[in-house]
Amino acid sequence: MIDTPFKILLMMKRRGDMTVDGFRDYYENHHVPLVMRGASGMARYVRRYLEPQDHPETGPAGELPFDVITELWFEDEESFRATLEHLTTTVMPKSIVEDEARLFDRTSFRIATVVECDTPPRPS
Repeated sequence: MIDTPFKILLMMKRRGDMTVDGFRDYYENHHVPLVMRGASGMARYVRRYLEPQDHPETGPAGELPFDVITELWFEDEESFRATLEHLTTTVMPKSIVEDEARLFDRTSFRIATVVECDTPPRPS
């Protein structure tokens, strides 16, 4: 495990005509292998699929603004900064953009970096 990870979060919504299962299947079995062919410097590539839950104060779960939070982990700051610059200033390669259009509502994309604060559990 990485001691001090550098992370980029990508929050994205599936296309409106895709089912949740179809979205997850396509992402895992087609988009991930496509991305991995061109990836360098990443220590981890994690997809966290969101499942809305009811809440006792705010009511029934509704549609969330994102279906997935993707984490790109880097062991060193140089790789992290280079990837962040690429993602925020460069249009992705045509093959990636075309595949994203099959999968995501590209207008939903949000990018963030992470500052982590980790609290260890209290001893029992």
